[in-house]
Amino acid sequence: MAKHLLTTSVGSFPKPGKLITARSQFRRGQISLEQLQQAEEEATRQVIALQEELGIDIFVHGEMERGDMVAYFAENWQGFSESLPVRSYGNRYYRKPIVENVVALGDAVGLTVKSWQKASQMTNKPVKGMLTGPYTICDWSFNAYYPDRRSLVMDLAHLVHEEAVALEKAGAQYIQIDEPAISTRPEELDLAIEAMAIVTKGLNAKTISHICYGDFETILPGLFDLPVDQLDLEAANQHFALLDLLGRYRWPKSKELALGVVDVHTHRIESVDEVKAGIRRALEIVPLDNLLIDPDCGLKTRTWEEAEQKLRVMAQAVQEVREEDGLQ
Repeated sequence: MAKHLLTTSVGSFPKPGKLITARSQFRRGQISLEQLQQAEEEATRQVIALQEELGIDIFVHGEMERGDMVAYFAENWQGFSESLPVRSYGNRYYRKPIVENVVALGDAVGLTVKSWQKASQMTNKPVKGMLTGPYTICDWSFNAYYPDRRSLVMDLAHLVHEEAVALEKAGAQYIQIDEPAISTRPEELDLAIEAMAIVTKGLNAKTISHICYGDFETILPGLFDLPVDQLDLEAANQHFALLDLLGRYRWPKSKELALGVVDVHTHRIESVDEVKAGIRRALEIVPLDNLLIDPDCGLKTRTWEEAEQKLRVMAQAVQEVREEDGLQ
């Protein structure tokens, strides 16, 4: 693994055609759960192989077993039911969870461990354990049981903490807790910080939180208090305007920044030179040893070909910056 400008990805990958077909067949009762899981494992192998080919430093498993980052947990934990399809953006829909009782793990303790273990066995590179944070699970669900949002977020925080502990016990060196909803309700930043403190308490693994597409001007510099080791933030989507905002503050020595340098919500493939320019702008603000490079967000909204091309551009840009600056 490189020593500087480590590369990674945010989490999700597009599902290959064979897996899309298998998921459809399973819903219609045409294949067994075991056959679906075999298709998921094969798709995971494709994700791992691509990252190996590109020389990525810290891997993700691609989340082939998940349809939606919140619904996946709600479907497996107790206390949830699901709504009719709700539009998330564009023409994409998901079944928004409904909290109808006390939330609990039930029999799903260590829900994410098996998929993490399988992916880890496919590579010698570290693979991130992937979780959705308690604040986002609350914000992206209908609450029909708890008296207020805080009560639900706190209960969810304890569940996510147990899942993080299970991943660490299994050997995960990196645990990412996605909290994209933090940036959409700035007035509740303190609540999200309090919940994350529960999630990460006592963990020795490196903790990461991905946050995207929101009101960063309002939540900075308070966001620096989020109790994780690394903040993963998008920048390419707004032509690296985020860097101008971050430049107003001294970057905290205790935090790493994983900077999104390719936009996952456009078909356009960035040039190597524009990605390099973004990296160099970031290096004016964030110390070299604190900076990692990745896409803006999960890649699942792209085609497989687009995801590969964007990651290839990212990897090449990083390698060129390393070579030009004499970095290992």
